[in-house]
Amino acid sequence: MFSHVEPYAGDPILGLMEKFAQDDRPNKVNLGVGIYYDDSGKIPVLNAVRKSEERVFAAHAPVSYLPMEGDRTYRNLVARLLFGSEAAPSSESLAMVQSLGGSGALKVGADFLKHYYADSTVHVSDPTWDNHIGIFEGAGFTVGRYRYYNSTTKGLDFNGMLEDLRGLKQRDIVLLHPCCHNPTGVDPDQEQWQKILDVVEERNLIPFVDIAYQGFAESLTLDAFVVRELARRQRNFLVSNSFSKIFSLYGERVGALTVHCADSTQTANVLGQLKFNVRRNYSNPPTHGMRLISGVLSDEALYKQWVGELDAMRLRIAEMRQRLHASLSAAVPGRSFEHIVKQRGMFAYTGLSATEVAMLQSDFGVYAVASGRISVAGLNSNNVDYVAEAFARVIK
Repeated sequence: MFSHVEPYAGDPILGLMEKFAQDDRPNKVNLGVGIYYDDSGKIPVLNAVRKSEERVFAAHAPVSYLPMEGDRTYRNLVARLLFGSEAAPSSESLAMVQSLGGSGALKVGADFLKHYYADSTVHVSDPTWDNHIGIFEGAGFTVGRYRYYNSTTKGLDFNGMLEDLRGLKQRDIVLLHPCCHNPTGVDPDQEQWQKILDVVEERNLIPFVDIAYQGFAESLTLDAFVVRELARRQRNFLVSNSFSKIFSLYGERVGALTVHCADSTQTANVLGQLKFNVRRNYSNPPTHGMRLISGVLSDEALYKQWVGELDAMRLRIAEMRQRLHASLSAAVPGRSFEHIVKQRGMFAYTGLSATEVAMLQSDFGVYAVASGRISVAGLNSNNVDYVAEAFARVIK
């Protein structure tokens, strides 16, 4: 019956985690997976989340099915986080569903768009997170790429990006990373974003904004600039967001998909079709993680505590960038590593080749993605100098 089923090649990042787990070297370092670790190398449980969970358990509330679109209070809180303090999904322009993390939001959005824009092409940055391509191809789209990363400057290919976007046909879908670009860590500044959005508007493209790291670049407000600017311009667009990283709740799979409707008379119909897509996929979202996040976002003291913890995570990542840059600059004099401190968020595009990455793994037990992308959040005070030494050994 299954003799014709092909083997699965495996996911490059999750497969790397399996190899890392099997490595018995005591000084091994995992820089492949996008998980935030604290300075002791542990996944933190945020104190604000812990207190919220205590309240959830103390309430002994029943766990019934949620509506297809998810919990209303949660969606109100997410809308305010993304769009500003006045926003709520009950407002006329926002159709929102609670989702299974950011990937679930992308999947629901992709299926929705494929039904109504079957002839459109999806365009993602070159490079992008591999699952962006998988999700949209899985929905039946052809996926193209627009220029983004300049391997020579190790920065943004801004002119190439604009040129490629200008060449897209009307109603094509363009996936945008509003902050902490995955995998490069290279972000446009606000002036560049304005010009990018001008082209999106001129070409009548459909923006799909994927924001998984709000608060990891500059702040919760500044990192949402693209989302809020598109809303200010009264554009039709989609937003997928995830709380895995910024709440350190990876296994709870909590996120949301929001569709901003420029014509508010269309919002109810859009929400209805999103609910229909949810119903025939996973039916309705889970409860526990949603309650944890709602408990933090709805309580002034817990919210303030969470923002402080989020700021501390962002600052620790920035410190590790500085430490890695300093150690590499000392170990390999004459070679510039400025790109490491200019990039933002969890990830850095090191410029290492696939051969050099393979040597890091085999000779030093330092695991990175073949593209040279590393998770800066995997560095800490105990391993950053060792990682810098390993980098220096393979690039000399």
